[in-house]
Amino acid sequence: MSENVIAIVMVFIGLFLLGGVYSLLKQGLKIGAVICGIGAVMAITAGVLWW
Repeated sequence: MSENVIAIVMVFIGLFLLGGVYSLLKQGLKIGAVICGIGAVMAITAGVLWW
């Protein structure tokens, strides 16, 4: 049970970071968006693989 909770939290964090990518792109901060995007991909991947 706790493994599924951790996976769900990781996917949620990834989706939160994707929102950050969108926000940073609207502000014109491309380097920040790339760094945030890398974190989002890693978090979603970890959540999916942890499941």
